[in-house]
Amino acid sequence: MKSILAKLLAKWVLRQLNREQQNALQIQHHLMLDLLAKAKSTQFGKDHQMHLVQDYTAFKTQIPVRDYEGLKPYIDEAVAGKLNVIWPGKPLYWAKTSGTTSGVKYIPISKQSIKYHIHSARNALLCYIAETGNARFLNGKLIFLSGSPILEQKNGVHTGRLSGIVNHHIPAYLKSNQLPSYATNCIDDWEQKVAAIVAETIHQPMSLISGIPPWVQMYFDLLMAKTGKSISEIFPSFSVFVYGGVNFEPYRLKIEKSIGKKIDSIETYPASEGFIAFQNNQNDSGLLLLVNNGIFYEFIPVDEFYNEQPTRVSLAGVELNKNYVLILNTNAGLFGYNIGDTVKFVSLNPYKIKVTGRLKHFISAFGEHVIGEEVEFAILQVAHKYNLEMVEFTVAPQVNPEVGLPYHEWYVEFTENTIVPASFAAEVDAMLCEKNTYYKDLIEGAVLQKLKMKVLPKGAFINLMKMNGKLGGQNKVPRLSNNREIADQLETMGLVN
Repeated sequence: MKSILAKLLAKWVLRQLNREQQNALQIQHHLMLDLLAKAKSTQFGKDHQMHLVQDYTAFKTQIPVRDYEGLKPYIDEAVAGKLNVIWPGKPLYWAKTSGTTSGVKYIPISKQSIKYHIHSARNALLCYIAETGNARFLNGKLIFLSGSPILEQKNGVHTGRLSGIVNHHIPAYLKSNQLPSYATNCIDDWEQKVAAIVAETIHQPMSLISGIPPWVQMYFDLLMAKTGKSISEIFPSFSVFVYGGVNFEPYRLKIEKSIGKKIDSIETYPASEGFIAFQNNQNDSGLLLLVNNGIFYEFIPVDEFYNEQPTRVSLAGVELNKNYVLILNTNAGLFGYNIGDTVKFVSLNPYKIKVTGRLKHFISAFGEHVIGEEVEFAILQVAHKYNLEMVEFTVAPQVNPEVGLPYHEWYVEFTENTIVPASFAAEVDAMLCEKNTYYKDLIEGAVLQKLKMKVLPKGAFINLMKMNGKLGGQNKVPRLSNNREIADQLETMGLVN
């Protein structure tokens, strides 16, 4: 019955999304005006004279771009319990996330915005059903590897991790399918939690598994160690893998090998600030931008972001294959908010994006401005050539080497019993030169020497994340750093051979 009803609903959702894409610019314009109308009487709205804004030009004049630090004074007042600060009333939830300079960050989720978090996850699955006809997975067990659903109270507002908040809104028709149990999901220690999830699911007909790829792989490794079987042998009905949060490509080879067969996958782009996009086509890796999701989007070219007056455009002004910093204006009260992600458009009809990295995750110690998309492409091309499976990697600048010119230092963990060819690092360097002309010029101009690579023992990155209290959940290893904080931790922990 679930499968039949899902197929009918899937057709309706697909038609609705297609209509929204056809009217994307009008929807975004009306959404901007609607957000302004709702927020103009708040403290933030009055401070920025929102009542004067009638068009996008005025919007950019009145509302500056800020990151969390810039909005923190307003958010701190709202967290303290003051009403009508950034959005009418008070938030329904505060989503806690880890900040690099702010410590814990509190992201507002309103009564208006929570439904978009839930409906978007549902619609990602329904679009998949509409495309493939596969609704059988709804008859099996579904697992969402997520943070704890235990919520705190912060001056009358429930507070917790986004994945834990969303767990309280799983639709009733999926509750009977959902694993793990609430008690298991509440286990705080990630290793104990995954072990408990294995015990609960190992004999269940799992059909859909969702989570951040490195932590899903950890779950798979425990299952295979316990049974000696591949994941598809343990779960014959497993047919859909849903993921988000990181680029899947560096993990794809190992995860597919663990599963033992190719299965369909759906990439999603949820954030505490809002559900931004999801993959709606198995033959297209681009993510459909959700233009009617309570978010008015803006974009600033990455190479202009730190200029005094960078170009700032709405959806109407974007170009294909250009890297942009993503700016959000949400129906939870965030305005001109720099989420910290960079994206590029791979289609304008419909509007589809790819996440290319994090604004702060780059290396430009010498003006090369190497970004995540480039390093991932370089190492994956060479790894695929040699059929090597990576667990994780991170890159840092070595500005003051003991001998010779500076260089980029790569720390890479492969799967066990992997022999890495002596030429591997040189080939990755050559591939990176192809992707980034600034980096190539610095190599050829003898400003930098070619990258150096250190191969880490198995479990190095898990131990690193454990040491930092960031094992599991929504936590991810930064692929790029403009400093040596992560590199030095790996060195001092003795995790480098």
